[in-house]
Amino acid sequence: MSHTPTVECKPNGPYLVKGLSDLRTSSGEILPPQPVVALCRCGGSANKPFCDGSHQRNGFSGTNLTPGPEVRTDYRAAGITIHDNRALCAHAGRCTDGLASVFKYGSEPWIDPTGASIAAIVETIRQCPSGALSYSLDAPESPQEPATPSVVVTKNGPYEVSAGVAFIDPATGRTNQGARLTLCRCGGSMNKPFCDGSHWSNGFADEKN
Repeated sequence: MSHTPTVECKPNGPYLVKGLSDLRTSSGEILPPQPVVALCRCGGSANKPFCDGSHQRNGFSGTNLTPGPEVRTDYRAAGITIHDNRALCAHAGRCTDGLASVFKYGSEPWIDPTGASIAAIVETIRQCPSGALSYSLDAPESPQEPATPSVVVTKNGPYEVSAGVAFIDPATGRTNQGARLTLCRCGGSMNKPFCDGSHWSNGFADEKN
């Protein structure tokens, strides 16, 4: 019987990854699988992406500094509705860079669901690593595409968790399965454990991975 891999967010500590066989670096190297792997989220480990206990020495706090209910906004057009959850956005820019006619940086509203074909919108949303964007086609809401359970250590950025991995956060009681996530590993996100793009501005670097 198969078991769903999990990522558990330890309070003020690492992410514990259990039962995962596909943990890879940004270059595509698959790291040796282990029953349980502790991944750094304070940004201070000398053995990234693995935890070396630095969080116990550098005073890392996993507190979410922007708490509040998640709010999802819907943008409707004929045949498709785009769902946007800003609380999960990692600001990777794959939407605005990939389909600027729909995802309009700096505009209000910033999403125009009539700006491109449905096929182009769906393909772009599927590139969103954080799960902040999703879509419905004429309702009910379309499930995310099946995904091989994986965690990718992105270049100088967050962990990209596929929809095939269950996420557990005991601090909030949140369990999220069946959705993509981007988890902070620089230690600087104001929206821990989720990435908010802080790695772009705080100088976080991990040249090995």
